[in-house]
Amino acid sequence: MSSGSPHIPVIRSLAQLRRWRAAARERGLEVGVVPTMGALHQGHLDLVKASLARHPLTVMTLFVNPMQDLDKYPRTLESDLDLLRTLLPSGSRPLRGLGISENDSFRPPHSETTTEPPVRGLGVSEDEGFRPAASHAGNRADAPGAGVGSEFIPSSQTPLVVFNPAPDVMYPLKGELQDLTRHRGVSVDVRGYGDVMEGASRPQFFRGVATVCTKLFNAVEPDHAYFGQKDIQQALLLRIMLTDLLMAHPSPDHLHILPTTRAEDNLALSSRNAYLDPAERAVAPVLHRALSAARDLYTEGSTGEEMLAAATQVVLDEQTRILDEKVPAELKLDYFEVFDKDTFEPVRGEVKPGTPVVLAGAVWVGRTRLIDNLLLGWDID
Repeated sequence: MSSGSPHIPVIRSLAQLRRWRAAARERGLEVGVVPTMGALHQGHLDLVKASLARHPLTVMTLFVNPMQDLDKYPRTLESDLDLLRTLLPSGSRPLRGLGISENDSFRPPHSETTTEPPVRGLGVSEDEGFRPAASHAGNRADAPGAGVGSEFIPSSQTPLVVFNPAPDVMYPLKGELQDLTRHRGVSVDVRGYGDVMEGASRPQFFRGVATVCTKLFNAVEPDHAYFGQKDIQQALLLRIMLTDLLMAHPSPDHLHILPTTRAEDNLALSSRNAYLDPAERAVAPVLHRALSAARDLYTEGSTGEEMLAAATQVVLDEQTRILDEKVPAELKLDYFEVFDKDTFEPVRGEVKPGTPVVLAGAVWVGRTRLIDNLLLGWDID
């Protein structure tokens, strides 16, 4: 990182994150969170940009969840930080006294070219032995307001931090996480919602998502959270979870779903796209074409069955083209579904225009599984 590059602190411990969060709360600063597993692309950056535009402070969590069977998921922290820096004003300086940095041993030096005083007593440090400076409320570290100075954190400086915990931080019981039938400890299972569609194709996936997001929400205590529409079942399931668990950080109404970011050929951006070779990449937009064909029938007042048949036919036609033209790519349909956005129940029979439903699907292109969806009769965020 060059000396003029914006500084993005990386928080690795739960105690450190909670000190930072307490300081933000004391100052009345809203915090948005963008949960990710890293390997960032423009879709992730759009979510972070939205949070930065709406709130003084944003936490992007970067944690590859072992409960989701993702041992081979790419770890690209340094390049992810480089991408995040493009979202911040050039020349942004770190706030002094934060005690959080890009690596555990770094301490931001006091600048010799500025007379600005450091922001004291934010109560976050790289080591667990740190104790915040005494406040006006008293000399006890647990006194009201302890670790929280009187200075205001400018939103133009260090508005973004990354929470990048180790697995032991997120799963302190250190039990079995890959095979959840052998897992000992607490997990969150949104039954009836997490075992259909994506959940049927990827057993235990949503149990892992619900569990890790509950942990991240408890750790960050965000006022708002941001997810992408591409993973629509995941986002809607998390809203259901927030409602059923009476969670306030964030509240269900403050879980925002933002539109899918797409390439020029309408392929939904995904970290998985990097695994597509050129021939497979040329086939991949078939998923959006299939969903679009079903959407065209929706506007005409067709049945759920007819919409699914139209989407399936587009995939069948592409499979025929691949064989006829000897394209070095394999295409396989996983599923298409039209479902109610609130109950996740499949929609069959006549679907009147304006009925709020989700049209979703998944295909395999080679060894890469792609998902996408279109919202019919309603909008997000």
